Amino acid sequence: VQLQASGGGLVQPGGSLTLSCAASGSRFGFNEMAWYRQAPGKQRDLVATITRGSRTNYADPVKGRFTISRDNAKSTVYLQMNNLKPEDTAVYYCNGVQQVTNRGYWGQGTLVTVSS
Repeated sequence: VQLQASGGGLVQPGGSLTLSCAASGSRFGFNEMAWYRQAPGKQRDLVATITRGSRTNYADPVKGRFTISRDNAKSTVYLQMNNLKPEDTAVYYCNGVQQVTNRGYWGQGTLVTVSS
């Protein structure tokens, strides 16, 4: 099972990016999926989660700016990031909990840099 994250890059403050994370090689779908981020020298923090039924939850620093969504048919989770700030700079990782096995899988990370 692999989770492939993409969509990171360099963006100016106030700009937007959309991250994608597609799962492949899994016999089963995924229950909860999530995005985490890790800034240089800091721990990995939860950004947002989404259940299979699309119930969402956000960390306080991103509420009102980020939107998590998913396409169950494609086993893909997205993170729409608006009004980006320099403090959003981090490597963003996706995570998915597989149905039936409840095993968790991580994507490889995609770097988001917010700078002028």
